[in-house]
Amino acid sequence: MTADLHPWAADLPELHMQVWTRLVRGVRDRRAPTRHPTLATVTPDGKPQARTVLLRAADKNTGTLDIHTDLQSSKVADLRAAPFAALHVWDTGAHLQMRLEATVTILTGTDVAATWAGVPDASRRSYGSLPAPGQPIAQALDYAKQPDAASFAVLRLTVQTIDALHLGGHHRRARFDRDADWSGTWLAP
Repeated sequence: MTADLHPWAADLPELHMQVWTRLVRGVRDRRAPTRHPTLATVTPDGKPQARTVLLRAADKNTGTLDIHTDLQSSKVADLRAAPFAALHVWDTGAHLQMRLEATVTILTGTDVAATWAGVPDASRRSYGSLPAPGQPIAQALDYAKQPDAASFAVLRLTVQTIDALHLGGHHRRARFDRDADWSGTWLAP
């Protein structure tokens, strides 16, 4: 029955388009499931880490996604050691799981100055923390948030693969690869 609700799930180009349409919507729509994906990295000692992030930009033409972060965060250290990440989104309404693998570039300083200029004052407090994010503190509120442009970074994810799984009356799964010009291949779900 779900396949009838989502006919795009039966067509490779349409499925690929739906993934990107939903990612782009996540940048603009606070209620979109793709607004808060899970970003996974690996620590320098090989331990997996996953955290919810806020999607800030999505560009289908370049196959890139942007996430803002504090330069002092552990995910930055992870990505400096291994510049690869996975992004996971579950879209309940579409019955669609999206798993994306990406290479990551950490942009800072003059490369993000224009982006920093557009960050609302209230949001700037997320970039600049004493002590650094994740450091031990004696009490729950023993930290200070001080907006600091030098602590602001953009993680530019260059998507390499997309694994899209649509759950319905007949599950459908496909993989799209940048190296194959996003043509898509059906996979057993």
